[in-house]
Amino acid sequence: MAEVVEVLVSGGKATAGPPLGPALGPLGINVKAVIDEINSLTASFNGMQVPVTIEVDDKKNFTVSVGIPPTTALIMKEAGIEKGSGEPSTQFVGDVSLDAIVGIAKMKFDSMLSYDMKNAVKEVVGTCVSLGVTVNGTKPKDLFKEIDAGTHDAVINA
Repeated sequence: MAEVVEVLVSGGKATAGPPLGPALGPLGINVKAVIDEINSLTASFNGMQVPVTIEVDDKKNFTVSVGIPPTTALIMKEAGIEKGSGEPSTQFVGDVSLDAIVGIAKMKFDSMLSYDMKNAVKEVVGTCVSLGVTVNGTKPKDLFKEIDAGTHDAVINA
C-alpha cells in the first residue's frame, strides 16, 4: 500500500528540514532526490506556498505532484506585496489588473465552488477585499457591483 505525504512548501526552496524531512525519513526513500524534484517542479512558484503531494509505493518509488498555490499567494505575487493590509477596508496595499484576476480565476476554477467564470472572478475579488488590494484602481467591493451589472463581461468571458 502506498504512503502519501501532503505538505505546503515554499516554491523552489524545499529543504530536508521540517515538514518534509521528518515525514519522508521513516519511509526509507532518498530524501534529497525528493527535495530536488520538488524544487524543480515548484521553481515557477518562487516565494509562494505550494501544496505538494508525495506518494511512495511499496518498492520505494516516489511520485511528486504539485498543486496550485492558494489564491491569496497568487494575488500577492501579482500585486508585488509581501503581506496584506492590516486595515483592508480603508488602507490598500497594492493593485492588480482585472486580467490578472481573471487569469487566477481560470487557474483555480476546478478547485472553486463557483459554477461559472463570473462567480469565480467574484471569489478572487473577494480575496482582494480581505488583502486590501484594489483591482484596476477600483475598490473590490465597488467592483462587485460592476461585475454584476455586466460591465466587465468582455474581459471575464474572453
